[in-house]
Amino acid sequence: MIPVEFYLVLSTLLFFIGVFGFVTRRNLVAMLISVELILNSVDLNFAVFNRLLFPGQLEGMFFTLFSIGVAAAETAVALAIIINVYRNYRSDQVNSIENMKF
Repeated sequence: MIPVEFYLVLSTLLFFIGVFGFVTRRNLVAMLISVELILNSVDLNFAVFNRLLFPGQLEGMFFTLFSIGVAAAETAVALAIIINVYRNYRSDQVNSIENMKF
């Protein structure tokens, strides 16, 4: 049996790698992948705390599955936006869309 602390350390590493990637990258796709890392770390925490606090119940697992579904929908919408930005500006860099008009 793997101790809970290992899962929490893994989740913390995923979270901070995602934050670092989001802050340092200028590519929209790389920023989207960083947000997905952050969401996956949260899902891992949901599953770990469900197993730790309520070992025989599945509410945390269902919440994790729901969160994964929401993250997949968010990724689909974000990719559609990125494709439209690329069609208009011929670039997927954040600097190219800073001067968008309202």
